[in-house]
Amino acid sequence: MKALVAYYSETGNTQKIARAIYDAVDFGKDLKKISEVEDWSGYDIIFYGFPVQAHSVPEAAAAPIAKIPEGRKIAFFSTHGSLRGGDLPKQAFEHALGLAVKLKVLGHFGCRGKVAEKIIDMLLKSPQHAAWGEEARGAIRHPDEHDLADAKTFAAQMIAKINI
Repeated sequence: MKALVAYYSETGNTQKIARAIYDAVDFGKDLKKISEVEDWSGYDIIFYGFPVQAHSVPEAAAAPIAKIPEGRKIAFFSTHGSLRGGDLPKQAFEHALGLAVKLKVLGHFGCRGKVAEKIIDMLLKSPQHAAWGEEARGAIRHPDEHDLADAKTFAAQMIAKINI
């Protein structure tokens, strides 16, 4: 068996989660930035990571999903400044599902990740986004060791689904 852990990361948050997932895989594996993947075939599972931006999958991570061969098994992971289970990461996962209609989606993992201070400042200056800015401020120490452990557990759960 072989796994690909592919990720798009601007701040390093998603890269940390990708590394934790990669470390949890105990068979053949590759760890690559999405932009470095030339061939999506040959993998029994693809772990595909991105940061949530504007309630969605960023374009740099969204477009390559169309290049993944039909029927491939994929497990999404994302980082975001929201609380786990919040509406913003849920909307991003729904966006990812819509992009992956030809793939077999095994699941999704999301955790908090530190948001750039300039983005928090911008949000706090906007009355309609100030509450979200405060929430994002609370993600300053994430992903933390608990998030990384949860990512490893997620990887094991997705690997267990490969033959389902």
